[in-house]
Amino acid sequence: MARKPSPKKRRGGPESSVVVIGLGRFGRALALELVDEDTEVLGIDESAEVVQALSGSLTHVVRADSTKEDALRQLGVHEFERVVVAIGTDLEASILTASLLISFGIENVWAKATSEAHGRILTQLGVHHVVYPEHDMGQRVAHLVRGRMLDYIEFEDDFAMVKTSPPADIIGLPLSHSAVRTRHGITVVAIKRPGEGFTYATADTVVEADDTIIVAGRTRATERFSELQ
Repeated sequence: MARKPSPKKRRGGPESSVVVIGLGRFGRALALELVDEDTEVLGIDESAEVVQALSGSLTHVVRADSTKEDALRQLGVHEFERVVVAIGTDLEASILTASLLISFGIENVWAKATSEAHGRILTQLGVHHVVYPEHDMGQRVAHLVRGRMLDYIEFEDDFAMVKTSPPADIIGLPLSHSAVRTRHGITVVAIKRPGEGFTYATADTVVEADDTIIVAGRTRATERFSELQ
């Protein structure tokens, strides 16, 4: 097993370090994205081949059995504030690992679930954030396929943001005159002109036919709005 990374090297502060356990397709993509955003990452996987492949890409990457408390403590995992369990295929390992992390008192534990039953168990263990990557991506793609949406993000509590083209009934009008919030139950939060970047929308913003807009609101309201012609 690799030696414990030094706290000084591992952290720029608790908020800037994340442990990712399980470096399969999901865990690897997550860890690499975090590193790209200047977050220090300790990656852990049982596969020597996987660890070797990522040895130059993550802040630290080690081979270890995450179901063993001693192994996690030797790596200082109990000192982190944010840990992601990205194990997908081995349900027992996922559940045992999550249980250990909760017992450490880690403030924020995320865990990947591969089914509703798996997710329920993780929630019952006390995992703070259970994610369903395949399910969530399937829902997102379904929204994009069946409508005029260009992009779609759904949050909890029935709230979503949608990137779409503007419908005819708001084109050529300042947003304050279009009554878009009253009539459609959504808010236009940003607008993009052809060849330009996104800017915040204001009450005086006039929407044109070739603009791209981002709207926010209740999930069904954003869906209905994106389907308008």
